[in-house]
Amino acid sequence: MSQAPAVLEQDLSSRESRLEAVLENVRGRRGEIERGRCVPRDIVDGLVSAGLYRATVPQRFGGDGRPLSVSLRQIERISAVDPSVGWVASFAPQGANYFGALSPDRLAEIYADGPDVVGAGGLFPLQPAERVPGGLRINGRWKFGSGSLAADWISVGIIVPGDEGATPPPRLIVLPAEKVDIVPNWETVGLSGTGSHDLVVRDVVMAEDWSFVRGGAPQSDDVICRFPAMALAACAFAVVGLGAARGALDAAIDVAAGKTSITGGPRLADKAYVQHAIAKAEAALGAARAFLYEQVDGAWAAVEAGREVPPRDRMALRLAANHASRAGVEVAQAAFATVGTTAIFLDNPIQQFLRDALVVNQHAFLGEANYEVGGRMLLGLPPSPGFP
Repeated sequence: MSQAPAVLEQDLSSRESRLEAVLENVRGRRGEIERGRCVPRDIVDGLVSAGLYRATVPQRFGGDGRPLSVSLRQIERISAVDPSVGWVASFAPQGANYFGALSPDRLAEIYADGPDVVGAGGLFPLQPAERVPGGLRINGRWKFGSGSLAADWISVGIIVPGDEGATPPPRLIVLPAEKVDIVPNWETVGLSGTGSHDLVVRDVVMAEDWSFVRGGAPQSDDVICRFPAMALAACAFAVVGLGAARGALDAAIDVAAGKTSITGGPRLADKAYVQHAIAKAEAALGAARAFLYEQVDGAWAAVEAGREVPPRDRMALRLAANHASRAGVEVAQAAFATVGTTAIFLDNPIQQFLRDALVVNQHAFLGEANYEVGGRMLLGLPPSPGFP
């Protein structure tokens, strides 16, 4: 049941206050999050309380049913404080989208206790499932289980009998989090606080209709469920990079405004090369953001009107995500370079924002192959095999 507009508006104002309180908490705990290699449960609970996980959930399940760009802007804002927290938060709209490929009955089970569902998962390597009485027997180990320590539901990648072949479709199966063991082995140069540990499942049997093909046809008519899944995920990851860039640039501006030369020269902020660097970085960040949100809003409007997003527009979404991710790295690098040795110390957040932006940019959904697909389609050629 959806909320009345007036009640929702009042609730949104309250949630905004709660989100700001969460961000203030995160600002003081960046070091703890990075050293602990996960986002603490109380912070995830705070994001739930602030409405992050219900933002795009359909209203018929008690969610807000808000446009995707609203959720992406929240994720970007969180990432400007700590990109690891933003990365974990990015699975909120992804979950609302992916779950739409489940049967209507299973989707209703996901939201049986309300819209504030925290999802996580690890797709690769795909593990063979065994068909047994009662469904599919799942065994295996998966990488990159970001945010799984605080999840309610965890999805893992499987190959179902009958799906075998040279390129079996990536299929996910959704399990209650308590059926998944987490192996704490996440040691990385950036996004260290995402808790992207390995996932292990041992002899768990789930009904087959808890599985779905990633990016397959949705079984729900809700707008969030019909948005192109791969493009949505790419955009959700890309805004983490944009947030990292915003955090790095803001920190560089603060340093430049206060840093004086040890030789008695002018402040950094008074030097022309610093002024140029800051202005160019701001312009690059703003342009990347504008391109991405323009594509997201355009695709959302199409889906909301009952239309399918055509391949060329899906390609534009992927290009915008790629461009945003790389702009995030470039802006964070500019911020790092501009303030000199101040940025090399671990107690300065610029170095962490840069490391995190670099790791965002390594994700396969933001890879160089997307430019090849984009170039082919812009030149009137068919997309590469496997383009979603």
